Amino acid sequence: MKLENKNIAILATDGFEKSELFEPLEKLKAEGATVHIVSPELGSIKSWDVDDWGETVEVDKKLSEVKADDYHSLVLPGGVINPDKLRINDTALDFIRAFFKAGKPVAAICHAPWLLISAGVIENRKVTSFKSIKQDVINAGAKWMDKEVVCDQALVTSRNPDDLPAFIDKIIEEIREGKHEGQVVDA
Repeated sequence: MKLENKNIAILATDGFEKSELFEPLEKLKAEGATVHIVSPELGSIKSWDVDDWGETVEVDKKLSEVKADDYHSLVLPGGVINPDKLRINDTALDFIRAFFKAGKPVAAICHAPWLLISAGVIENRKVTSFKSIKQDVINAGAKWMDKEVVCDQALVTSRNPDDLPAFIDKIIEEIREGKHEGQVVDA
């Protein structure tokens, strides 16, 4: 079953890890999904490619003009700069919380669990992340696991770009399954 008629948001800003946005974007589109790059501002945003600035991508939708109801799922790429900028943006945090309130699949890789921490949605959840934020995740009340992909009631997390194949496969599986009662939080 392909992902036709499924709308997916990728929330990002300058400093997203190149592979963590472009690879899910390409694979989800290949599955037939409509995928929008959502960011605080329109225009283009620049990737971080391992150790220097990389390619840009055009923003499809301005964050202030979309809502979780427009989408079936949310993908949060990492990088250090991208989630650090977004986690101080109240509109971004509200957007993330709305997916959890609706029980929709959310996927976060690398440093993106910082966004889940700031949104207050990972307490008592099983997650993984880039190793440098492991303690942040634990301090937020989550159970951190060192696995390429961890899925807890439609919350999909992975550690780094090496985990992208498993991460993307799990995102596709969770989108096909749809809403999950256990995903709902009172954030």
